[in-house]
Amino acid sequence: MMMSVGTVWLAEAGGLFDLDATLPLMAIQFLVLVAVLNAVFYKPLLRVVDEREEYIRSNQAQAKELQAKAAELTRQYDQELAVARREAQKTLSAAQEQAKQESQAQIRVAQQAAQAQIAQAQADLAAQQAQALAQLEPQVQSLGEAILAKLLV
Repeated sequence: MMMSVGTVWLAEAGGLFDLDATLPLMAIQFLVLVAVLNAVFYKPLLRVVDEREEYIRSNQAQAKELQAKAAELTRQYDQELAVARREAQKTLSAAQEQAKQESQAQIRVAQQAAQAQIAQAQADLAAQQAQALAQLEPQVQSLGEAILAKLLV
């Protein structure tokens, strides 16, 4: 007369744990569903995820390689730019020195030409002075005689 609670559950039809063929059939259906989902959905999905991760890893590696290459090119560019600037500065300094020497040479030539012109002008003035004195000498003498004649009269 005394039955346990578990016995009551097993005994009643349609209870929580019916021990008929439903439970094993549901287990088999679940396993078939897992197998189908694994073959149709999970394996392709995991393959796509793996391919994407591999794509990302390869792109990251390529990006690091390109970044290192860009840094190397930047360093090389900076070195070449520094060399070019030094060469340009040397060329500019040489050109400035050459221009300074040429201008000093031109100044010397101009000073010599000016000295020659001054000497020529002084010589011309001396010649003109001598010529003027020579031209005035007869007039001075005639005026002197005229003054002397008036004074004696």
